[in-house]
Amino acid sequence: MEVTLKTGKEILAQQSFSNLLGAELEKFEAGYAELRLEIKEELKQNNGFVHGGVVSYMADNCITFAGASVLGACVTLEYKINYVRPSIGERLVAKANVLHAGKRQSTCECKVFVQQSGEEKLVAVALGTISKI
Repeated sequence: MEVTLKTGKEILAQQSFSNLLGAELEKFEAGYAELRLEIKEELKQNNGFVHGGVVSYMADNCITFAGASVLGACVTLEYKINYVRPSIGERLVAKANVLHAGKRQSTCECKVFVQQSGEEKLVAVALGTISKI
């Protein structure tokens, strides 16, 4: 697989759940990926901040894109997420990078931020293992 933003966007466009949420791939380079999601009312839970499942989706999908940038077609084997603060703002941005890559697996980390009025705050950190398929 050629690692270009165009290729990454084509892959994201094939993901119906990502399309439903409105996720956009901002960067896709060897060892790095960045996803963005505008926050809509439909993505919030009853306290007014983004549902943890949406934040988790951002981390999971972004670490898989980062892993794919070095492995090709892949899936998430496992990941862990720590929520730091509620997501209140205009958009979520997930930034993932490959910490280590072998022939069949990569270990990736992701930080998810919320952006509001030009300011960016950390809301979650994830660590995952990605496997080539």
